[in-house]
Amino acid sequence: MAQPKVVATIGMVAEPASRIAAACAQVETMMGAGIDPHLYQPSAGDIRDMSEADAILYAGHNLEGQLGAVLGKLSGRVPILAVSEAAAPAEELIASEEADYPDPHLWMDAALWSGIAPPIAEVLADMEESCAEAPARAEALVAEFTALDGWIKQSMASIPEESRVLVTAHDAFAYYGRAYGLEVLGIQGVSTEGEAGIADIRRIVDLVVKRDIPAIFLESTINPRTVQAVIAAAVERGHTLTLGGELFSDAMGEPGTATGTYIGMLHSNTLSVVTALGGTPAPLPEGLADWAARWDLDS
Repeated sequence: MAQPKVVATIGMVAEPASRIAAACAQVETMMGAGIDPHLYQPSAGDIRDMSEADAILYAGHNLEGQLGAVLGKLSGRVPILAVSEAAAPAEELIASEEADYPDPHLWMDAALWSGIAPPIAEVLADMEESCAEAPARAEALVAEFTALDGWIKQSMASIPEESRVLVTAHDAFAYYGRAYGLEVLGIQGVSTEGEAGIADIRRIVDLVVKRDIPAIFLESTINPRTVQAVIAAAVERGHTLTLGGELFSDAMGEPGTATGTYIGMLHSNTLSVVTALGGTPAPLPEGLADWAARWDLDS
């Protein structure tokens, strides 16, 4: 008998879901490394995969805006779960200044994102009898995400207070900033559907120079030209602005790598941010020892 198939839109949903499913279901990722879900247009193959799936998991809150019509047509024919909407109550959400939907980047807060595990486990257990152990695996995943959350907080606390400012290409890090004590400045807004303009670049350059911010960060899914423009303009004004590294925002790293896991995504981001802003990353806690050993990483 073939394994049930679950289609998940983004890696931050798919990778935790695959760990909760283990061998009881096959979880496929629609959008891989480097793909921007804000702009993604589903292919004919994607639509076929979703229509043939035993369950569909997506982030929600309009992150995958182009998929709305397809999901609407499939509603009632296959179990569909908007994991962000199931994970966090309305009072935990951050409002978007540019749209009538909340900021969809909830995975940037590890404690908040741990809330996706129980509803995913429930979908799997209802879908397939052999997934009866999914709730127990979900509990173990929540424990790891909780350990990750504590490690990020400890690491961020090492950054000098005046340097706790995160400047990025687009505003995907509001939950990260709220959870871990950073002020976040994005050249673009929550969505990447528009283009950053000259006024956006000038606004960020003014802030960087005025507040003596030392670093700015690229994102793996966004063209680097706006970040490069900010760096060049800051240099012209006599301010040294370094590139703090590439952050994972709307997609994880390549499959089969540490950054191709949800924990690895936030681990990598935190190492880059803490180091570039003058802090010292904390040792990994015991709760992440298994994850670190799996990827042969120094704790």
